[in-house]
Amino acid sequence: MHAATGPIILRFRREGEGHDRRSGYRGTSDAFGEITLTCPLPRRQPESLVSEVRGTLIPTATYETRGIHTEAADLPTLNRSTLRLGDATVHMRRNRFGLTLRGRALRLTYGGDPYRLRARNRKQFVLSRQADSEDPGVTVTVKLSGIGSGKKVQVHVAGRAVAADIALAVLFAGVDRAPLTRGGAVRAALSRSTRLVMESQA
Repeated sequence: MHAATGPIILRFRREGEGHDRRSGYRGTSDAFGEITLTCPLPRRQPESLVSEVRGTLIPTATYETRGIHTEAADLPTLNRSTLRLGDATVHMRRNRFGLTLRGRALRLTYGGDPYRLRARNRKQFVLSRQADSEDPGVTVTVKLSGIGSGKKVQVHVAGRAVAADIALAVLFAGVDRAPLTRGGAVRAALSRSTRLVMESQA
């Protein structure tokens, strides 16, 4: 079902204690009901990091990264990752050597529909579902802002979205998107390397 939807604001939340402590964002959409992003889920196994979005009228989506590099990460990364939306796997590809933001964009395919996820900057990105002969497509802009308990995720939709569009866009607010910009890729690599060295010496 396609639906026009107004702006969605998800506000930061934290709950639980110890190993069950989780944080993320929660809000309500006029068209898609309550939406909850957990980023990341509590760790259940080593070398794995998972973010999840679920809601009243959207399919549950998970983004999992595996590998030793997750031990030095706060969020799942774009490397060695699997994206699932409902029961389906979403195929992903990107050009790590792209020279522009458009060239470094992440390309997704779900249910035969092509998507493109492009960074605008460190805190903002755009998910676009391409138009075809039967559908004009949609553009979802996501912006993260605030600090501490005042953090929030703002979602703006241009076009008529389906539930999968919203689930995918919100989910990527809980993923480390740094490699989608050249500067971010360098900073993320240096940060992970430093943390791995420090943890190995602890």
